[in-house]
Amino acid sequence: MDSCCENKAGELAQLRANQSRVLYIALAINAVMFLVEFSAGWIASSTALLGDSLDMFGDASVYALTLFVLDRSQRARAGAALFKGGFMLLFGVLVVADAVRKLLVQEVPEAEWMGVIGALALLANGICFALLYSHRADDLNMRSTWLCSRNDLFANSSVIVAAGLVAVTNTLWPDIIVGLAIAALFLYSAWQVIREGMEEWRVGGSEQSASSGNGGGNTAADSCCSSSQRADS
Repeated sequence: MDSCCENKAGELAQLRANQSRVLYIALAINAVMFLVEFSAGWIASSTALLGDSLDMFGDASVYALTLFVLDRSQRARAGAALFKGGFMLLFGVLVVADAVRKLLVQEVPEAEWMGVIGALALLANGICFALLYSHRADDLNMRSTWLCSRNDLFANSSVIVAAGLVAVTNTLWPDIIVGLAIAALFLYSAWQVIREGMEEWRVGGSEQSASSGNGGGNTAADSCCSSSQRADS
């Protein structure tokens, strides 16, 4: 039985190491692309690019959060989720405000910038998608992260389409529509993250109290079994 637990602990450690390496690479790519897209969005006056940069920010947050909670408690996961949700909400409101400003001043974005940066973002997310593909069945955390990356490929493609329509029509509407659509999805995701984070925070607090009441006396066997359960979940 001890040998079984040792083997499972070793497999879990190797799995976590492989996951961490992939997540760190994806985190770096998305953090850099967030800065690139957000800056380009302001320079090119593109709401779609600003909205898509939020996607990059959201992905970077997901990767960072997934890394943070690999071996953390439910209370810690909830706190990280609430922090992330607050930033997502703030950036979402910023994009909506910028879209309103562009509508008031009728500012047409630069289609060339939109197309180039949109294509760069698509390439970056394609790399992340490929890196995460082999880990998509590891556990729920990794699967949700992979699905997030897959969905972002569609958002990047929509920015490229919007750039083409802006170039053809010479109007701001394709950019505004795509940007607001991405921002709306981002705001909805932020609300979901905050709501679920608050629920987990309450549940985590209850579990922490119950654990303190039991004296926290877990045996080595219990620790091994809980590690195995986390690996299978």
